[in-house]
Amino acid sequence: MPEPLKNLLHEALAGDMADCIAANAPSFDRNHFVALATDGLATLELMERSALIRDALFATLPGDFPEAAAILKASLPASGSPGLSGWMLLPVNQFIAARGLDHFDLGLDLLKALTPHFTAEFGIRPFMHRDQPRALAVISGWVNDPDQHVRRLASEGTRPRLPWAMRLPQLVKDPAPILPILTALMDDPEDYVRRSVANSLNDIAKDHPDMVAAFIAGHIDGVSSERRRLLKHASRTLLKKGHAKALANFGFDAAAALRCELRLLNGEVMFGEGLDFEIRLTNAGEVEHALMIDDAIHHVKAAGSLSPKVFKCKTITLAPGQSQAIERRHAMRPITTRRYYPGEHRIAILVNGAESASESFVLRMPSMDAG
Repeated sequence: MPEPLKNLLHEALAGDMADCIAANAPSFDRNHFVALATDGLATLELMERSALIRDALFATLPGDFPEAAAILKASLPASGSPGLSGWMLLPVNQFIAARGLDHFDLGLDLLKALTPHFTAEFGIRPFMHRDQPRALAVISGWVNDPDQHVRRLASEGTRPRLPWAMRLPQLVKDPAPILPILTALMDDPEDYVRRSVANSLNDIAKDHPDMVAAFIAGHIDGVSSERRRLLKHASRTLLKKGHAKALANFGFDAAAALRCELRLLNGEVMFGEGLDFEIRLTNAGEVEHALMIDDAIHHVKAAGSLSPKVFKCKTITLAPGQSQAIERRHAMRPITTRRYYPGEHRIAILVNGAESASESFVLRMPSMDAG
């Protein structure tokens, strides 16, 4: 089993934090910090541990935020020397988010300074929530920073629906203010930054699908292969949902003369095994078609209703009269994100977003067949 995430914040790490800070603040009470930061630490989960260490910073750093910020900034790694880095900086993020809002520019500057050593997208979001126009005026200037981590923070920190973080309701409602940031970073030399741009656009697509499809359409003609990959990744939710404009952006138009046949190789599946099936596609028309093939498993829920989950399959091009067979297997095994229930499920084949064939199959659980 993998090590629990909570163990990334441990007693030795609190001691290392104390040493880094004490080296830059002679009056810092190292022992008091460690005692507070480790009191009951082992019983807590990750974010509770981070909050405990943050509270220890509250108690031992100066109450004057500019003075505390200077100590923390001096305690970051510099010129090859060690300092606050990695998971030590999660509680520092929380400290800045709580104490730095009344020193807005200084707080953002400190988050910018620490992001090369650990992500700062969680700390930046309270600043966005407090005063979005003021925060964006600062963050927009980061898109040309020489450090890739700072450029990524401009995108990742402003994502409307960043997982595990505070949601930004103003941007969920109207994401237009961050589109210039995303546009500026679309062709960033670092894939690390470009993927953040794609994820932000995908966030926006969940609330404003037509806006994102139109944005993609305006930035896809004649572009590099890197930007095209970014835009396709940004469109992944729209493509799975069969959004017509998003499909058309990538050449996946309706194929009226297409024939799609689905054959199940096993109509009953024992949990722990897999559903085997074959798809045969034939272009019965007179023009070539680019086809995006997905399959959707409609899983039985506890109440007996069906809930679909779409899986990417393959992208192909069929000339007039051409056929192609695709063999696939869907594993039905334990995963942490879904609970399986026995009964009649359904598989549907989606071609360019449209359901083109479907069949039912039965999922059985081993315990049902025992005895």
